[in-house]
Amino acid sequence: MLETKGKKAKELLGYYQKMMIDQAWQAKREGRPVGWSSSIAPPEMCVAMDMALVYPENHAAGIGAKHGALDMIEVAERSGYSIDNCSYSRINLAYMELLKEEAETGITPEALKNCPGDRLPLPDFVIFCNNICNTLNKWYENLAKELDIPCIIIDVPFNHTMPVAKHNKAYIADQFRNAISQIEVICGRPFDYDKFREARHQTVRSGRAWKTVANMANYKPSPLSGFDFFNYMALIVCARAYPCAEITFNKLLEELQEKQRNGETAYKGNEKTRIAWEGIAVWPYLGHTLKSLKNQGTIMIGSTYPDLWAFDFDADDETLYSMAEAYSRQYINTNFENRVKVLSDIVINGQCDGVIYHTNRSCKLMIFINSPEIAEAVSEKTGTPFVFFDGDQTDPRNFSPAQYDTRVQALGEIMEERIAAQN
Repeated sequence: MLETKGKKAKELLGYYQKMMIDQAWQAKREGRPVGWSSSIAPPEMCVAMDMALVYPENHAAGIGAKHGALDMIEVAERSGYSIDNCSYSRINLAYMELLKEEAETGITPEALKNCPGDRLPLPDFVIFCNNICNTLNKWYENLAKELDIPCIIIDVPFNHTMPVAKHNKAYIADQFRNAISQIEVICGRPFDYDKFREARHQTVRSGRAWKTVANMANYKPSPLSGFDFFNYMALIVCARAYPCAEITFNKLLEELQEKQRNGETAYKGNEKTRIAWEGIAVWPYLGHTLKSLKNQGTIMIGSTYPDLWAFDFDADDETLYSMAEAYSRQYINTNFENRVKVLSDIVINGQCDGVIYHTNRSCKLMIFINSPEIAEAVSEKTGTPFVFFDGDQTDPRNFSPAQYDTRVQALGEIMEERIAAQN
């Protein structure tokens, strides 16, 4: 950690992201298992056994943000993967195909040479949890079949009622114990329950630090733009069971509190209206989506998406029921009433004037969640207007900057008219 002394939070973010990839390559060289993991699968069991993890969703988002998604998507589609599949999965499956080709021929394909972002090692196993979508089931099963490697599945039932039912928690806790048995086989040694407990405690501390940072956006005017969530969430996804996530978020909190004391804001005094953003970012157009809002003085201060990783549970509960509940009660995995409540609370606590809903072509579940019924229910509860725009998390072909700008402008005008009428 000496290399981090004196670094700002943004520098820590880059430093630790690179460190996580470097650690995966180091594990590969040392013969320790390297896994590819879905974003909201529990890392604590793997961390306890010193198994390195990398995250295909993070990796795909990074490729999209660096404008390399289309080349990878075309590789996937030529390989037979349907355009209707999630673009994260298409990017990752293309990446897997290219790594396989390189391993078999000893020649690096041009598409792999030109792919932006960090280079990932091939996995020795995959682990996923279907608490965010069932696309993961076939995506990760396909990875395991193509690479002939173990597949660890954490199956999480949908919560038709809230709070999470006791039988659901018992079932998920059994899934954790089954995963532990699989990990023992993969590693060839007994499971380290002491390190498992330490990893659980670290996840909770990281989640609380992340939540504290997110709450800084509730100040009006805000020292924090919600688009910063989309950048910093890389660590809460891939490193929440390691100290580096907590360190980075605590440093970011110090910087935001200093800005708050000095009267500095994210938009330097040009905060006219505030919105919540529902859905995944449009990574290839992250700059455009931010600037269109910023140019009209609209700041995005809240979203349910980054909040998904703010896990909080009883880390000392050896039954694992508390941890099971935390991985089950994800916003996406809950019923209509709970989703309305969660998003409404973000709108109210963030003093938002409106909501933007991303109709994400790649994420069928997000399209279902971001339905007119949800939007109307939240609007009725909070009194805020809303708009929808069509897009995609990483496939640039499914987003129209002109349509987005028109919708954002329309929402801005409605919000400003309402504010003027109230004054």
